[in-house]
Amino acid sequence: MFTKEFVKEKSDYFENLSAEDLLRWVYENFENVGFTSSFSADDVSIIHMIKDIKPDALIIFIDTDYHFPETYQLVKKIKNEWDVNLKIIKPLISIEEQEKLYGEKLYEKDPDKCCEIRKVEPLKRVLDDLDVWITGMRRDQSPTRANIGKVETHKLPSGRTILKVNPIANWTRKDVWNYVHKHNLPYNPLYDQNYLSIGCAPCTRPVLEGEDERAGRWAGKGKLECGLHTFTQKE
Repeated sequence: MFTKEFVKEKSDYFENLSAEDLLRWVYENFENVGFTSSFSADDVSIIHMIKDIKPDALIIFIDTDYHFPETYQLVKKIKNEWDVNLKIIKPLISIEEQEKLYGEKLYEKDPDKCCEIRKVEPLKRVLDDLDVWITGMRRDQSPTRANIGKVETHKLPSGRTILKVNPIANWTRKDVWNYVHKHNLPYNPLYDQNYLSIGCAPCTRPVLEGEDERAGRWAGKGKLECGLHTFTQKE
């Protein structure tokens, strides 16, 4: 395991690596690696890179049971056509069980609690088995992501330290779509309806002119992150 001192010392080196070269570095140096994917255009681009570097690499999809039908269709298409090593993780309780415990539409009454149950808790289980966590986060997505590094060390609630790698942190949305079109990659058709960040169906709307990319998530709830990227402690 590389230390936080090593990561800080090599930050300029990592910053200057292309996304492909950074991913190659990861898979050459680590075995317990997982890429958590929502199958956004960003994530599909990364999967496309990964499959050429390590065809059997672990791709993780957290199925909240609330995704759009279009998202599920895309997941199935890429799994079958690209033959990726996909692991689907689900919450410990069903939507029906959740409604019995907390009432209907928890995502409206307490979106943080809903995200904790259906996203964060499943991710915590996944990360306990990994040494490296790859994500598709970019700095230009929202103010909460503006300062992310390409490689960071994060402490999990269990006390373990994990390497968090954001290979396209310095990409723009334009960079993502240039890559998608260059390689003729499949993407979620909701993007064509101005959904710029696609999460769970009840909590996602199209983005309006001039809004941040993630403004359509939890609109009106004063919330920009689901908690997947905030429950770990950056070292």
